[in-house]
Amino acid sequence: MSKASEILYASQPTISLQIKTLEEELEVKLFERRGPRLKLTTEGEILYDLVSPLVQGIDRIKESFTAHYGDLTSGELTIAAEESTILYTLPKPIQKFVNDHPGIRLKLANVTGRDGRDLILSDEADFAVGSMLDVPDNLQYKPFVSYPSVLIMPKDHPLSKLPKITLADIGKYGMILPPSQFSSWRLVKMVFALNGSNYRVVLEAGGWEVVKKYVSIGLGISIVTDICITEADRENFAIVNLDEFFPARKYGIISRAGKTLSAPAQKFIEILNSEYN
Repeated sequence: MSKASEILYASQPTISLQIKTLEEELEVKLFERRGPRLKLTTEGEILYDLVSPLVQGIDRIKESFTAHYGDLTSGELTIAAEESTILYTLPKPIQKFVNDHPGIRLKLANVTGRDGRDLILSDEADFAVGSMLDVPDNLQYKPFVSYPSVLIMPKDHPLSKLPKITLADIGKYGMILPPSQFSSWRLVKMVFALNGSNYRVVLEAGGWEVVKKYVSIGLGISIVTDICITEADRENFAIVNLDEFFPARKYGIISRAGKTLSAPAQKFIEILNSEYN
């Protein structure tokens, strides 16, 4: 209540009176008090879900208006993405966007997929770029490129000498994977389970560059998205395509459902789609 009064420049009794008036008009109880704290009732939660998009729409009227008349001379664009996406997928589109629209301040939020979705829903990011296995109702997802999954290992690894590698073969050796909150972890877990194979993780490491580093020193093998494989990696690692077992990883634009993207956001997405056609 005190935070609401600060934001609205109104006294707490005034806000309490408005809530009471709203409860009387709707003929429901919206809050219940538990000790010193207020908690939404079930009816309050339903109303909150209904009005949140309306309030967010009002808060972003200026941005939505700007998006419609297409002003690209000034403004700000915030994109959320994981490190590998920022390093390998976005550089060329970002370079073109910055060169074409120097008046737009571009911000990159280096976050995990889950944190990126939180930034979108709180309007702290215009959109995110990444891979999604499940798309909730409050988000929309538009893929623009896909990459195969590959197995990477040191050149002299025993698996590199096999004419054909199976998931059971891979499961015999310790794997280095991103933490469990990453979609890559979930994908590996799902594919091995569907094929009735087991695997073990020797190290959790955030970011493909870190994963590749520890594979290179012989700590384990890894299944990564081809997005992170460089020409140097192709010389340093034994790399096996896993299309037979893993679906191609799609990367796309993630935004809040029903949101009108700003003119800078629309222009960046246009450049991105043009780059990857």
